[in-house]
Amino acid sequence: MSDPILFTVDDGLARLTLNRPASLNAFDADLAMAWRDVTAEAVGRDDVRAILLDAAGRAFCAGGDVVAMATTMGSGADITSLAHVINEGILSLTQSAIPVVAAAHGTTAGGGLGILMCSDYAVVGASSKIGSLYANIGLTPDLSVSAQLARAVGERRALQLVLQDRLLSAEEAVEWGLVAEAVAAADADAEADAVRARAEQIARFWLAGAAGAYGQAKRLVRSQPSRSFAEQLAEEARSIGAAFETADAKARVAGFAASRTGGR
Repeated sequence: MSDPILFTVDDGLARLTLNRPASLNAFDADLAMAWRDVTAEAVGRDDVRAILLDAAGRAFCAGGDVVAMATTMGSGADITSLAHVINEGILSLTQSAIPVVAAAHGTTAGGGLGILMCSDYAVVGASSKIGSLYANIGLTPDLSVSAQLARAVGERRALQLVLQDRLLSAEEAVEWGLVAEAVAAADADAEADAVRARAEQIARFWLAGAAGAYGQAKRLVRSQPSRSFAEQLAEEARSIGAAFETADAKARVAGFAASRTGGR
């Protein structure tokens, strides 16, 4: 039996691949626990400076495994418990000071939308579709969808998506600000490969630059809602001072200054 998540680390880049392609990478109990454990490991490793989240098969993530819900979970308490496990992984990624890029080819729906929004930069295919669809089976948003969607696209658009039987096109998702960009290719397989390649290019850009500064910038933006405006200003001031003391910043600041003064 294949691992529900594939996990590798290469030269600072952690790759987390959802690996239930036959079920469109929908979450069952095994995937939920693997997700919790792998995300915690990724953000806890000193050698990880960027994270790439992608998926095997023809879709990114269809949310919860409805068949597993119907056949192996006997109560709402079981569903709630499973959601809490997945939420631990969501918190690991969103609260970390490590930038996360998602390669979300194919369809993303239901709780998969919450998994997508764990990323700080999302790439989709030109033929990708993204939606909520919870109400189609009588359920309500989970896995951070109600928490993150309105922040990403605004309350009115969030309501339009969760209150309709609607899948956004890739073009709409980019226009709404839900994802950063869409890439096209000749067919579905090529498009999936192109999405992964572009996402890795973005991650390698972070790694080639001031990865720590990118990570702290992500942390500042992600954690801002927990602070007042004055508190956020104070945290920005503290953070930039701490960054200035790092070896990377010292070298970059000195290099910038030397380029402006002719090396004097």
